[in-house]
Amino acid sequence: MKPRVAFFDFTSCEGCQLDALNLEPAELLDLLGAVDIVNFREVKTDRSEEYDIAFIEGSITRESEIARLQDMREKAKVLVALGACACTGGVNCLKNAYETEDLLKGVYGECAGYYNSIPARPVNAVVTVDAYIRGCPPTTAEFVKVVKAMLLGKKPDLPNYPVCTECRQAGNVCVFQRGGTCIGPVTRAGCDALCVSAGRFCWGCRGLVDDPNTGSEKDVLTRYGLTVDQILEHFRIYNSCSEASQCQK
Repeated sequence: MKPRVAFFDFTSCEGCQLDALNLEPAELLDLLGAVDIVNFREVKTDRSEEYDIAFIEGSITRESEIARLQDMREKAKVLVALGACACTGGVNCLKNAYETEDLLKGVYGECAGYYNSIPARPVNAVVTVDAYIRGCPPTTAEFVKVVKAMLLGKKPDLPNYPVCTECRQAGNVCVFQRGGTCIGPVTRAGCDALCVSAGRFCWGCRGLVDDPNTGSEKDVLTRYGLTVDQILEHFRIYNSCSEASQCQK
């Protein structure tokens, strides 16, 4: 029997799920031939509550979502966090800097009482995660790599070094040398330094490397006359949950 695969979404734009379908025809056919997709709201109406692998997109932002996610964890043999919101909490965690009641009033005005919300958190702050597919959105190549590894019962071999390494390989001029700010020195690689190669800077959507060299990052900031607060403005876009105690289990 082919592994039964399900895709679920919480608070997100659902772009990571759609991008997962952005495969070359041969890759898509190979994937469909290797698994049985039993739940995927974006592409099919019939659904099953029995599955082996669950892909979770989005962060947890409502109390009711906790029980729903825990139920998915109990059913799935393998649970995968898909995309930045699921892996790190993503941009949704920016709201954690505000009082929830004030935030709801600011967004919904007199209708605030109709909505409920809790501080946003990544999937691994609620349940155990077996694998991560990082990015906003993840790269198609990494999605395929992780899926293939899981089907073979192996742990995917993913980068755990900074984006700076890929920047050098791409021949990019350092963002700091261009007078900008960047969190590539502490951000996990795997995107081929896409944003920097396009003339922008690293936003940190893939989360931090394990044991980031914060000392080296501070040295870089000092060299270019920048402050920690300036870099934190970019850091908090995707990684503010790492600073907030309410994001932990």
